[in-house]
Amino acid sequence: MIVLKSQREIEAMKKAGVILASCHKEIAKMIKPGITTWEIDEFVDEYLSKHKATPKQKGYKGYKYATCASINDEVCHGFPRKEPLKEGDIVTIDMVVDYNGGLADSAWSYAVGDVSKETKHLLNVTKEALYKGIDQAVLGNRIGDIGHAIQTYVEGEGFSVVRDFIGHGIGAVIHEKPDVPHYGLPGKGPRIKEGMVFTIEPMVNIGRYQTKMDNNGWTARTIDGKYSAQYEHTIAVTKDGPIILTNQEK
Repeated sequence: MIVLKSQREIEAMKKAGVILASCHKEIAKMIKPGITTWEIDEFVDEYLSKHKATPKQKGYKGYKYATCASINDEVCHGFPRKEPLKEGDIVTIDMVVDYNGGLADSAWSYAVGDVSKETKHLLNVTKEALYKGIDQAVLGNRIGDIGHAIQTYVEGEGFSVVRDFIGHGIGAVIHEKPDVPHYGLPGKGPRIKEGMVFTIEPMVNIGRYQTKMDNNGWTARTIDGKYSAQYEHTIAVTKDGPIILTNQEK
């Protein structure tokens, strides 16, 4: 069942989104060769606490960290670690923030120092794909229109879209309906309605779209060892179009 959110619920989620977006802005200043994702995770924990918020994924199904920190060929759910990031790496920091019961979810990929031309293109295409998906989140469209817009753009740029992990509704809990694939056919899936709140979070690979799981049972990585990037926003559907609750531009 898809739970439509009231204006009050959306406002609560927006407050969580403001904290989350401001945290990502601070993370962006920290990213450089030599820093560890362990340090970033500790920073996020402290930053959220200072703003009277909590990292919702900490403890979720036994997960131990405030963030997911996925490096290079890791698609998602990478564990923070103490090995320093290197020049040419990319790292995706993903977090869910709980502020007074309002949840917001956003991932962002960062270049570490100078990266290759291909890697820059991957980051640019993945971010642009996110916004092309958001543009489709309007009344009367269907969820499939979001995935189709993302897939056609990404594949047109020579990359591939991950199938194994998708966007999702969010509200009282991290994962709700609807499922939001980043691939598929236009005109398919649930009708987009006012009050829906969900994430759009394309994971885009330089090589093949297939993934494999690490032995830790959490971390997914590309099957061919090539880089993967991800950008994610939480959006609310209104009669005037989608509102980005995790907008870093404000």
